[in-house]
Amino acid sequence: MIIEKTICDYLNGVLDEYAFPEQPADKPASYVLVEKTGSSRRDYITQSTVAIQSYAESMYEAAKLNEKVKNAVDSMIALSDVYSVRLNSDYNFTDTSRKKYRYQAVYDITHC
Repeated sequence: MIIEKTICDYLNGVLDEYAFPEQPADKPASYVLVEKTGSSRRDYITQSTVAIQSYAESMYEAAKLNEKVKNAVDSMIALSDVYSVRLNSDYNFTDTSRKKYRYQAVYDITHC
């Protein structure tokens, strides 16, 4: 299981904004970026740390999108290959190089 694809597919099924596994060439006004930052494996069970960034035109819109993302990711526990979903932290993570507002939610996800 490639956790980034699983998360993007899931979010694309439940959010109005599109989720990408890498920065899109044509950036919409608001979107979600999914990036695995690390993982470990024991007894065929994988624990991945995933950063999910919510981009929008204003800080308020980015914060609202972040809340929608967190609600959606929390419900991923319903997937058969996902064993646990834990929010590690979330925070304002404005991208000054692209001059875009964003929030980031970091999750620890246990999956097979």
